[in-house]
Amino acid sequence: MTHLVAGLRLLVYALTFALLAGPHWLALKLGRGSAAGRAPVWLHRVFLRLFKVRVTVRGVPPGEGEAALVLANHISWLDIPVLGAVRPLSFVAKSEIAGWPVIGTLARLQRTVFIDRARKRHTAVVNTEMSRRLRDGELIVLFAEGTTGDGNRLLPFRTSLVGAARAAITEGGLDRVRLQPLCIAYIRRHGLPLTRAERPDIAWYGDMELAPSVMTFLERGPIDVVVTWGEPIVFAAGTDRKAATALAEASVRRALQEAVTGRPPAPAPDVHAPEETAPEAEARPAAPAPAILIPAATA
Repeated sequence: MTHLVAGLRLLVYALTFALLAGPHWLALKLGRGSAAGRAPVWLHRVFLRLFKVRVTVRGVPPGEGEAALVLANHISWLDIPVLGAVRPLSFVAKSEIAGWPVIGTLARLQRTVFIDRARKRHTAVVNTEMSRRLRDGELIVLFAEGTTGDGNRLLPFRTSLVGAARAAITEGGLDRVRLQPLCIAYIRRHGLPLTRAERPDIAWYGDMELAPSVMTFLERGPIDVVVTWGEPIVFAAGTDRKAATALAEASVRRALQEAVTGRPPAPAPDVHAPEETAPEAEARPAAPAPAILIPAATA
């Protein structure tokens, strides 16, 4: 992609943002949840179409108005528009992002929940806010690895913020909370499968600077990404948080392996998140669904 073409596409994206930002901000101020949630979806879909990112969605997502704490892997800044284009949702992010130029503004308009990792007590504050969102029927995406990876492997999921599910039950008055595993996998560029050596070119991790990562994305062309909703895990009052997080991690790991290799992994045993007081299994099976394509310009 030439610099001129990239610049023109960024200009179109900026104009789209300018058109949507005002009405979206007003909807947020007026508490119009459904109207406020749709504007970021439109903006992200414009981005994907302009920059030729095609998203294939697999699995069964939560129904409209069904709250869920989404536990996802994290590879790149590109994860945000990819997931944001699928349906209305919000994210949990580190507090530093709130101060970043442009990206901080976009994050606030997405109703991101910011957490200050330097303040241990802030996790409780964030959990309370997330429990309120869940009570109101929202989808909240938590990048459960706590950082980004290179796209080839999955890092261990952290359990601390899954405490928001417990807070939603104890403080929010809910009987149970849906934990929803979600896998992101970048699989092709220009229609050709990405190799293990090429996949980190899409990732943004370690001490990589954001600007060079964005420029690499703009220069190297169309990308195909698969988003897979795993089988939901029902989190009840007695559910073991660590066990539930481990189940979500295993689900994402299987989906990542299948998307990257093109081969389904060996069947996993039928296990459920155990409870602290009783070993009862709780999970809602998800019926198979055909893949859904979010329209985007083709290569």
